[in-house]
Amino acid sequence: MSEGREASFHNKVIWFSFAFSLLVIWVHSYNAELYLGRTEEMARIYRLEHWIGDRIAQIAVPGFFMISGYLFYRDFTWEKLRGKWNRRIRSVLVPYILWNFLYYLGYVIGSRLPWVDEVVGKGVIPFHLSAMVDAVINYTYNYVFWYLFQLILLILLAPVLYSVLRCVWSRIVFLLVLGAILIWDVRLPLVNADALMYYSVAASFGLSGRGRDLVETGQSLAAGAVLLVLSSVSFQLGMWKGIPAALVLCRLLLVAAVWTAVPAAKLPPVREFMKHNFFLYATHFALVRFINKAGVELLAVTPAVPLVLFLAMPALALGASTVAGKILRCVSPAAWMLLNGGR
Repeated sequence: MSEGREASFHNKVIWFSFAFSLLVIWVHSYNAELYLGRTEEMARIYRLEHWIGDRIAQIAVPGFFMISGYLFYRDFTWEKLRGKWNRRIRSVLVPYILWNFLYYLGYVIGSRLPWVDEVVGKGVIPFHLSAMVDAVINYTYNYVFWYLFQLILLILLAPVLYSVLRCVWSRIVFLLVLGAILIWDVRLPLVNADALMYYSVAASFGLSGRGRDLVETGQSLAAGAVLLVLSSVSFQLGMWKGIPAALVLCRLLLVAAVWTAVPAAKLPPVREFMKHNFFLYATHFALVRFINKAGVELLAVTPAVPLVLFLAMPALALGASTVAGKILRCVSPAAWMLLNGGR
């Protein structure tokens, strides 16, 4: 593989990861009821915010799963399994544990401080070993890390998934069965079926030489447009006919459409702050909550305030996260490496 193709591909991965990190902020920034209560103005702002969050931003986490699945299985062999697991311990498991602990500790302290306890809004958080273990394992106070919990499970399933996905026919059967599970809404133990679908489809492309060529060099605006139309049809089926599996297909196709339509060669080199999207993902939930709660206390309550804050929230969270990251890198580079997953 040429160095130019490799560099171009990784540049595109960072661009998309950064974009998904910004989009996911909108999913957690709904604030109309917080500012306006249950009023007619709230309903109008609510509909607009959810239109953006549910129709556009919802591709963010499927995109994360697809990038992760593709990168893990890109040209995968049994001999690479141990090395990939070891790298994911540093990049996924360690920051998962640390951030969940920090969020728990933050809630414990915040729930005992005047004024801050109102922002926390959960009463006094218990501080003992069992509560801490629960918070670390089950992301109790860091809800957005459900994604990392699922990703850890998918990474642990690598021997099973690789055994199934390495062969074309077993891969097809597996994806068809998984599709049926989604259609019939069967609950799998621990693993979310939709996450498994996003991850496995992308992994299948990573295991195929032709698939890798399509992903890494096969950009086409026309193909992206076709995928976008198919995604739109799937969305209509999902919303109007009440078929949850169609929404999974919609998001999968939408990620594929955008990826296919954007030529890697035309993307400018990523900036340094764009490489820290893990830190942004980890901090954005606390930042969004703080900004919205502070806005209620400090800003005049009009319909424009929650809407403007909602629209600006990705930029606000990015700015705050970037500043916090720079300070942390200066104060403790070792802590930064741990919290950002060695990135």
